[in-house]
Amino acid sequence: MKKRIILGVTGASGSAYATALAAELGGRDDIELHVIISDAARQVMKLETGTSTVDITGPAFASYHIGDIAAPPASGSWRHHGMIICPCSMTTLGTIANGTGNNLIHRAADVTLKEKRPLVLVPRETPLNEIHLRNMLRAHRAGATILPACPGFYNSPLSISDLFTQIAARVLDQLDIEHHLAPRWGDASA
Repeated sequence: MKKRIILGVTGASGSAYATALAAELGGRDDIELHVIISDAARQVMKLETGTSTVDITGPAFASYHIGDIAAPPASGSWRHHGMIICPCSMTTLGTIANGTGNNLIHRAADVTLKEKRPLVLVPRETPLNEIHLRNMLRAHRAGATILPACPGFYNSPLSISDLFTQIAARVLDQLDIEHHLAPRWGDASA
C-alpha cells in the first residue's frame, strides 16, 4: 500500500526546500503525494526562483486549492500517513499552535494533530522572537515535530541543492520514509 503524504507549502522563504521534497516524494512508486499551496507561497516561489508551482504540483498525485476546505485532507476520516508544511511561515505555525485557521493547510494540520498522525513543520525564519519560540513549543507539545531549515555541513555539501536535499532527507526520516538522499553519519559512504 502506498504511503499517502500531504505537503503544505506556505509563504515563508525557502520554496526550494518544498521543491526538493516534491521531487523526491512525487517520483516514488510507494508514495501518494497530495499538495496544498498557499497564495503567498505562489508569490514567494515566483520571486525566489522565477518559476511557477508546477515544480511542486507536477509530481503530485493530487493538488488542492488553499480555499477548498471540503477537500479530502480536511477530514479526519481521510487516512494519510503524515503531513509536512515546508516552508512553514510563522503565521501558519502560530495558527496551528493556537488551533485556529481559515484555509485548507490550517485545517489539514489541525486534523493531522487530532488524529495523532505525524506533522512536520519546517520553519524558515531568523531571528526568532519570543512569540515564534512559544508557538513552536506549543505546536511541539500538541504533537508536531519542529524541524527548522538549518542544514548541516558535516556531509561536505558541494552545492546549494545539496543543502535543500539534506533538509528533505531529515523530513523524510521524521515520517519513517526510507531514502538515499544524503549519507548518514558514520556510514561508510559519509
